[in-house]
Amino acid sequence: MRTAKIERATAETDISLSLNLDGTGKCEIQSGCGFLDHCLTLFAKHSGFDVTLACKGDTYVDFHHTVEDVGICLGEAFSAAIGDMRGICRYGHMLLPMDEALILCAADVSGRGVLCFDLDIPASKVGDFDTELTEEFFLGFIRKSNITLHVKQLSGKNSHHIIEGSFKAFARALRMAVAIDEKNKDEIPSTKGVLI
Repeated sequence: MRTAKIERATAETDISLSLNLDGTGKCEIQSGCGFLDHCLTLFAKHSGFDVTLACKGDTYVDFHHTVEDVGICLGEAFSAAIGDMRGICRYGHMLLPMDEALILCAADVSGRGVLCFDLDIPASKVGDFDTELTEEFFLGFIRKSNITLHVKQLSGKNSHHIIEGSFKAFARALRMAVAIDEKNKDEIPSTKGVLI
């Protein structure tokens, strides 16, 4: 089983997170930020990864530290669970319609952390969630997972749909990328023989 558990405590957040890449999409999410909980529930369901998260953060300030640090912990868990990446398909992509919004997400589990983020989110808030934190979540994830990720909005003006669509597309692209390639299940998917 490709699993990992992360414990991370700082002056701003205290996080416990577990991840199972070979799960069924079960989740228990308690971040202290309702919209983030919703998006991570979507992520678990559409990736098929099991995710358990408990976070206590300085939400009396705002949600920035919580959202960024949850992204960091999820990225760290993903990196630990994927191991040497032997046998994975490596690449994944999704073109996801979310009502009028259309989101493209492409992932390369490459060992190289790059985020190309192109979402035009019109509203500054969805509920009490600052929409600019969507990018902070993805940046946190990329910094620790060391994958290349492109997230691009092709259409849409509803902020809620754009953000939901980005999490679903992200989940689906990762699901494809980490799937085991049965023809090459003992191989590292790189001509270099290693992905770092």
